Formats: sequence, structure tokens, C-alpha cells
Amino acid sequence: MVGSGEEVTSHVYSNGLQSTNGSVEEKVDELRRLFGKADGDPLRIVGVGAGAWGSVFVAMLQDAYGNLREKVQIRIWRRAGRDVDKATAEHLFEVINSREDVLRRLIRRCAYLKYVEARLGDRTLHADEILKDGFCLNMIDTPLCPLKVVTNLQEAVWDADIVINGLPSTETREVFQEISRYWKERITAPVIVSLAKGIEAELGPEPRIVTPTQMINRATGVPIENILYLGGPNIASEIYNREYANARICGADKWRKALAKFLRHPHFIVWDNGDLVTHEVMGGLKNVYAIGAGMVAALTNESATSKSVYFAHCTSEMIFITHLLSEGPEKLAGPLLADTYVTLLKGRNAWYGQKLAKGEINLDMGDSIKGKGMIQGVSAVKAFYELLSQSSLNVYHPDENKHVAPVELCPLLKTLHKILIVREVSSEAILQALRDETMNDPRERIEIAQSHAFYKPSLLGQ
Repeated sequence: MVGSGEEVTSHVYSNGLQSTNGSVEEKVDELRRLFGKADGDPLRIVGVGAGAWGSVFVAMLQDAYGNLREKVQIRIWRRAGRDVDKATAEHLFEVINSREDVLRRLIRRCAYLKYVEARLGDRTLHADEILKDGFCLNMIDTPLCPLKVVTNLQEAVWDADIVINGLPSTETREVFQEISRYWKERITAPVIVSLAKGIEAELGPEPRIVTPTQMINRATGVPIENILYLGGPNIASEIYNREYANARICGADKWRKALAKFLRHPHFIVWDNGDLVTHEVMGGLKNVYAIGAGMVAALTNESATSKSVYFAHCTSEMIFITHLLSEGPEKLAGPLLADTYVTLLKGRNAWYGQKLAKGEINLDMGDSIKGKGMIQGVSAVKAFYELLSQSSLNVYHPDENKHVAPVELCPLLKTLHKILIVREVSSEAILQALRDETMNDPRERIEIAQSHAFYKPSLLGQ
């Protein structure tokens, strides 16, 4: 693998295209010029957080650019000390021995023996330790390339030019507040690309949404034009296995166009878009409704009809909510729609909803699940419900001829809150809500959002 100290080879991707060193080096040189890098001063890229998508994202960069060590340095930070339990260690050993390329790589690196010892119970593995060999704890079945792992946050970020935020939204604020202490003496602000999908709600002095990019801006003082969001229909393991995918990077013109070009590979096409608000909020909303999609799939034995009815209603609620937040939101189409579709189909939040409905997990287990990581839709359900329940945000309901809290026009969100947060009904309630005979055509909710002045600029502090 590139960057592992072994021979460098070019990659031939599943779509038949080849990545050549010349074009790769040109992309690095172009980005270095934008950062004003002098010869001998490498572009420093750091991933913060090592969940499945964060690890895959950094591993893709390492695969593509890791051989250009004099021009670019790539590393990833994760907290030290988390043990790999024995059952996971045993499974990891099976994965290693089923992959000849991985087995040979570990033997050459003199790293294989520790996995043998862990399987036998003679030693304990740690999550940061196996990450160095290319194994993400949340994605054991998909070996990555070896990564440069740093467990000291200050060492990881103090001189970083580009920081990839791979943290859950629930951890973003805390970690970046710590990072801000190490950036006090910086002359130039870094560029931050956030992969986080989720939101927080602030109810006072005025109700408002706080997105991960806003959390980072508040915590660090890095200008918002230097903070971007990247999202798309991306299942981490599939992308690392070279299945064709696309994404959008959203934010200020100066950085998003150059970064879109830098991040683009034959199997991972990155477009750029200026509507940061809609894309980031949709990133949080899709996790909310994916939990319900998983419940519907499990409760109806994967009924295609039921799942499509749910899809129609949940996307209409998503469109309604984005019209509250943005005067002219990006349409739920193209990559935005695809991102919603794949998350409802296969994401970890959909998996969580399925397992809940089947009784294979329960709410008392929390929203951080072994082998899956943080189920961000749970906290997002709470945040969106609390925010949209505020009477100060009341909107006119044309059918009832009165003003109501926005959440009253979002019956699926209300039901998910009753199931997941208040816990006053079981998962079956999502089907009852879906089959309610008084439920309006989802098109009507979209028409209401588009034809009435529902835009609430205060919701994003505008």
C-alpha cells in the first residue's frame, strides 16, 4: 500500500481508470500554491476522529497522496487506550487470515504476531494500535492502508493546514474547544473540512440550530469561510472498496473548488456547492429519518411499498424543515436525494432502527453501539423536536386555519421523539403514524413550505 514503507504502485480502479503519479502530483502542487507552501514545507493534513467514515476518508488520501512525502503529510488522531475486546480480536484475526495481501503486509511489518497473541488471549489490542495497521474498530471487516496515528491531540493539530473533522457531531464542540488552545499562536487559520452529520438545539435566548461547522467556528474562531462540509451518498466500507460514489463539498468559493479537485478520484467524484446550510442540515435530518426507515423495514418484513410510502412522507418533512432554515434551500435532488436514499437504505441509523424494532437491541444500551459507533440520529431527533416545538416559531397551518409549532406539521418526527426520547410508545407507533387516515398527501406539506413565508432566519442566527 502507498505510504506504508513498501513499494509504490499506481491504482487501477474498478471503473477501469488509472491514477497516474503525474496528475496526482499536479493536484498536490496546485493546492500547495493556494496555501502558499514553500519548497521543503509539506502540506499537513490531519484527520480528527477515527470512526468508519473519518478513517476511510483519511485512508483514501493516504492511498492517493501518501507517496509524495516531501510535499504532503497525512496523519490521523484518535484517543488512546480503548481496548479491543477478545471477540473482536478473534474476528479481526479471521479477517487478516482471509486476506492474503493483508496477511503478507502484516508479516513484512513484523506486526502479525500481536494479532496471534491477542487471539490466544496473551495480550490486549488497542483501537489506536490496530488503526496504525489499517483496521478501524467500527469497520473491522474492511482493512485499510496503514495510517500514521497520533494520540496526542496537540501534536496532531498544532501545525495542520487542513483538518478533517471525522468526529460525531456530539463530540465536535468539546474536541475543537481543546484544539483552539493549541492554535492561539497561529498566524494563519487552517482549513477545516467537516464530515459530521448532526445538529444541536439552543433554546435561549432565541431558539436556533447549531450545526457542526458553526460549533467549530464558535470553538476555534476559525473564520466560517475556512470551514466546509462534505457529504454524499457514502457507505464508508463500500467507498474504500472502490465502489463508485460521489459527494459535494460545500462552503466558500476560495477553498471548495480547489478541495473538490484535490479530493476527486476516479471512483469518488466530488462536486462543489455554495449552499452549506441545506447540505449540512440535510446531513443531520437524514439520520433522523433513517432510524424510522429501519423500523418500517423491520416491522413490514422489508415491504417495498411501505418503505416507499415512508420515503415520500419523510422527505416532505425534510423539505419543510429546510424551508424554515433557508430562504432558498437547495432542492432535495441529485446527491442530496441520493445521500438520503442510501442512508435510509443501509446506514448505521437505519440498522439501529431495524435492531430496535426487532428487539435485538434496546434504548437502554445508549446511542453508542459496539462495532457501529455513534448513532447520531438519536440526538438529532431530540434537537430537531425541541427546536421545532417552540411556540415563538409558530407557522400558519392553512388546513387548520391557525398558527401551530412547526413540529405539528412533522408527524413522523413527533413519533420518533415519542419512541426514542420520551419512550412512551413502541417502535410499532411509526407504522401507526404512517397509516394514519388523516395524514395529508406529502405534496401538500411541500407546497405549504414553498408557498408561505416560513423562513426563520433566527434559526441559524441570521
